[in-house]
Parts: sequence; structure tokens; C-alpha cells
Amino acid sequence: MDVKIEASWKSKLQDEFLKNYFILLTALVREEYAKNKVYPPAALIFNAFEHCPFDQLKVVIIGQDPYHGPGQAHGLCFSVKDGVTKPPSLVNIFKEINEDIGTPIHQSGNLERWADQGVLLLNATLTVRAHQAGSHQNKGWEEFTNAVIKIISDAKENVVFLCWGAYAQQKAEIIDKSKHLILASPHPSPFSAHRGFLGNKHFSKTNDFLRSKGLAEIQW
Repeated sequence: MDVKIEASWKSKLQDEFLKNYFILLTALVREEYAKNKVYPPAALIFNAFEHCPFDQLKVVIIGQDPYHGPGQAHGLCFSVKDGVTKPPSLVNIFKEINEDIGTPIHQSGNLERWADQGVLLLNATLTVRAHQAGSHQNKGWEEFTNAVIKIISDAKENVVFLCWGAYAQQKAEIIDKSKHLILASPHPSPFSAHRGFLGNKHFSKTNDFLRSKGLAEIQW
């Protein structure tokens, strides 16, 4: 089965694409796109990998579901396209960046600029039905994204993993803490941001760690 994904990732994940669960997942996702409105657009399912080749990866931000409203999801967790209103969680992310390192709040919520610097913006589930949050959970995507995280953990060193909220923190169990930095806090959602996301200083801590390893910091 041929999966259209960036070349360096394809070589790392080739065995995963041949596993039975992924073949079943592919069939289900194709049927969902044929019968329902599904986000992101099919061509952008693996967009996070397209912008962040394996060798350039320095940071992983773990999200949960793609946005399920029209025009929002484009394959990068927490990100929306230029001109789309920033969702509340992204508003809080930008607020924390501003408070933490003084970067002015960007007008655009498009985070491709982060991905192009080596930030993998990985949702645990890569597709969702319109207006039905969580509708593609427990279909196989989590097994795939767990495999992605394990490959990163095993094959690389000195990666920063940002795990916001309980769901993302479950993924931290896969990561080798002796090789990588894990930064965990509550989720940036308005329901939880004031319980410890705001003030977590994850963006300065990420850059401090990268600099300490001789790596270029992220221009947040």
C-alpha cells in the first residue's frame, strides 16, 4: 500500500504501513471521506510530517483531535490557516509565548512557521468527522502516532516533547526520558489553562534546552 508522506518519514514508517491495523485504518478513513465531511482535507492528513522532515525534528507538540469546524484543520495540531479565527486554545498558547519570551502575538494562527523549524505538530488522531469531536478516536490512529513517537524516541536524541493535558501526557510513557526532555502541563484550553498552562514557560525552557545541546532555538 502506498502512503503519500514525506520521504524521510516514509522510510522510517514503512513497516508500520504494512501492519494489519493500518491497512484496516486506511480502508475506514477512505470510506469516511467518501461518505461524510471529514477534516482535514485528505491531502493534508500527513501535513505535519511534510513540514518537518525526520532529520530536522527538534520538538514535538502532541495534540488530540484535529479541529472539527469548517476551514480550521490543516494537518498541524493547534494550527489554523491564515485568515481563520484563532481557536481559544491557540489564543492561550500565543498569550503564554508573549508572557514567557516577549514575542508579540501573531495575527495568524498558522503554525507552519514552527513546523518548518523542526517542530512536529502531531495530533494523536489525524482525522475527524465534521462537528463530531473524537469521532475517529480508537480506530487505529493512536497506534500509528504512538509508533511515530516511539521511533522518534528510539532513533533521535535531545528532542523536546511538549505534553499539554492528560491525553498528551499518556504518550509520555513511550518516551525515553534519559535521552529527551519532556515538559508537561495542563492543556491550553480555556477550561484548564489557568490551572498551570499559563505560566508554564515551556517556550523559554524548550529554547534553553536546545541551546544547551548546541541546537538552534525555535523562533516562536
